[in-house]
Amino acid sequence: MPLSELYDPSRGYLVNDTVVVEAEVAVRKMVDYWTYDSKKETGYVGLKNQGATCYMNSLLQTLYHIPYFRKAVYHMPTTENDMPSGSIPLALQSLFYKLQYSDNSVATKELTKSFGWDTYDSFMQHDVQELNRVLCEKLEDKMKGTVVEGTIEQLFEGHHINYIECINVDYKSNRKESFYDLQLDVKGCRDVYASFDKYVEVERLEGDNKYQAEQHGLQDARKGVLFLDFPPVLQLQLKRFEYDYMRDTMVKD
Repeated sequence: MPLSELYDPSRGYLVNDTVVVEAEVAVRKMVDYWTYDSKKETGYVGLKNQGATCYMNSLLQTLYHIPYFRKAVYHMPTTENDMPSGSIPLALQSLFYKLQYSDNSVATKELTKSFGWDTYDSFMQHDVQELNRVLCEKLEDKMKGTVVEGTIEQLFEGHHINYIECINVDYKSNRKESFYDLQLDVKGCRDVYASFDKYVEVERLEGDNKYQAEQHGLQDARKGVLFLDFPPVLQLQLKRFEYDYMRDTMVKD
């Protein structure tokens, strides 16, 4: 309100040369960081950040909360001579065990050392999609010949067909491919369904971009993607960053 109203006797705010102001105060419970018990409050503990590893921590927490994946990791064979810092399976087993039973936040240094990262690498912002692929590939390789062989494919592998279909002649090219994750555009998409619509959007190959259809030569064609099946756990990589050629930098959508 205007200050003049406070000093207007007819408004009732000025009493015996004292300005009376009434206010509603919302009191909220303050959380003391040093005494907050995550295990007690939520049943879970977090992962310590090594400096720039929040992306990795998010991935590890996601994988940990997939019971089938966690059980498969526990069943991966290790030897008594293995050291967590030199064995990804053992380091991941140790980390998952501590997440499950520890009362305090868990360090990830042994796991990053098993990746071959030194201290400098831990402070670098890596790509979470690439880390996920590398981790799954290494685990997939270590699972071969064991009771948990095929776990990665069973959980994360889906299939689609990339096709090109000529418009004016009877010619079509199909290529079946597998995927462990999908990169979805977010720019201009109101939700994930719109992102999927954009992913399967049919592209026209015409003009200078005509399709070389073997004996039929250059032809107008349609190019697109058809999904055959999705995995039990579908991993989506949202393309929130794009390269801006005008500013020569990555921009976030």
